[in-house]
Amino acid sequence: MINGAHVILHSTDADADRAFLRDTLGYPHVDAGAGWLIFRLPPAEAAVHPTDGEPRHELYLMCNNVRATVAELEAKGVEFTREVTEHNWGKVTSFRLPGGGEIGLYEPLHPVAYTL
Repeated sequence: MINGAHVILHSTDADADRAFLRDTLGYPHVDAGAGWLIFRLPPAEAAVHPTDGEPRHELYLMCNNVRATVAELEAKGVEFTREVTEHNWGKVTSFRLPGGGEIGLYEPLHPVAYTL
């Protein structure tokens, strides 16, 4: 039986991104050996969206109040890469990881599955 999911972020500076997840976001973790940290993430859900282009995957962290979360993370030096935009399904933005990658952040305005 499937009992979880494992998200992999490919990075040009894995050590810096691991430190960001550990220190800035405060995610609990285990050390799989030699400093290879594996993080516990918040509850999650998955959605499948149609595309006319190449298949791709995205990672969005979810929060209850995107503007408050942005302010909290900016106070810790996090760089946001786009302004918060509001849609009928949620409020969304994204921020940069130290290794150069981006992670989305959004406040859902739709029913969420992770509370089931």
